[in-house]
Parts: sequence; structure tokens; C-alpha cells
Amino acid sequence: MRIIAGTLRSKKLAKVSNASIRPTSDRLRESVFNIIADRVSGAVTLDLFAGTGAMGIEALSRGAQWATFLDHSKTAVQLINRNLSACRLTTVSRVVVWDATRNLNCLKSEERLFNLIFIDPPYHRGCLKPALTHLARSPFLARDTRIVVEHDPREGIPEKLPFTITDQRNRSKTIVTFLRTVIWKRA
Repeated sequence: MRIIAGTLRSKKLAKVSNASIRPTSDRLRESVFNIIADRVSGAVTLDLFAGTGAMGIEALSRGAQWATFLDHSKTAVQLINRNLSACRLTTVSRVVVWDATRNLNCLKSEERLFNLIFIDPPYHRGCLKPALTHLARSPFLARDTRIVVEHDPREGIPEKLPFTITDQRNRSKTIVTFLRTVIWKRA
């Protein structure tokens, strides 16, 4: 795995030795960032189920100003911290051990509003719906937040949430859905 573009272009990330961490391939990451290219510069990002941290690190490399990484796996958090250190991004990021399916209370102390969010939950574990529901209820979304969701084709985006699908791409075993907030309220 490597960073595709930006200031860290071609920087290699730490190898994944844990089978439970499913990193986004370089090719898929490049495709996603080509689609959201105009949203990245200056973005405040949130990477849920961050795994290796590759999505948030790619965003920082391409000009995002901040990234918060959440993952419940201590192994993943160690990997994210190692990658952030190797990329010298520890001053523009925060890493949190947290289960996003329970709630997002760990973000209550965030001083920033997120406007670009990446979600890549484990497949076949029912994590997508609770994570999106908690996100929809959260007070830390900026106006016109964009959300990129990687999910299993059999697990759809739940209806009745304040998000609208702006694009969707099928990549064999993965669907990438691009969402935008449609109802915005500041708590």
C-alpha cells in the first residue's frame, strides 16, 4: 500500500499483518479521490473504521487540513499511529479507539466540524446502519458534508437518514456510495 498523490505521493504505508483489517486497495482509493477531488483541499476529515488509516492519510496528503481516525481494534489503532508517524502527520490528526456502532460520543470534544467522512465498516457484521445512524444524529457535521461509504453489495444504505446518494460505483465485491447531508442543524 502506498499514498497515491499529493505531498506524500508514493510513500509506502506499513504492511497489514492482521487478516481482520481489510485495507482499501490503491486502485479503489485513487478512483474515490478522483471523484471527490474538489472536496479534499482544506477538508476536515473523519475516517470511521479506519483500519490502516489510508483514506484519511491520502486526504491529508492531498491537502485536507485535519483527520480524525476511529477504529475499535487496538491493532488497527497501532497501525494508524505507525503510519501517521512515518508520514509526519501526528500534528494534524487524532486517533481514537472507539466502536462507532455503539455511538460517536468520543467526538463530543472535537472543536472542528467534519465536512468529509470516510466509512469502511467490516463486511457482514451489521456495522453500516448503526454507524450512519449515529453520524446522522451527531452535532459535528458541517453544512454540505460529503460521506464516502465502502460497503458490501448486500448491505445497502439505510433509508430515512438525512443523507442523499449523489453517486454510487460498483467495484465487484465492494460498492462505493457517495452521500451528501441534506438536513443540517447545528446543536
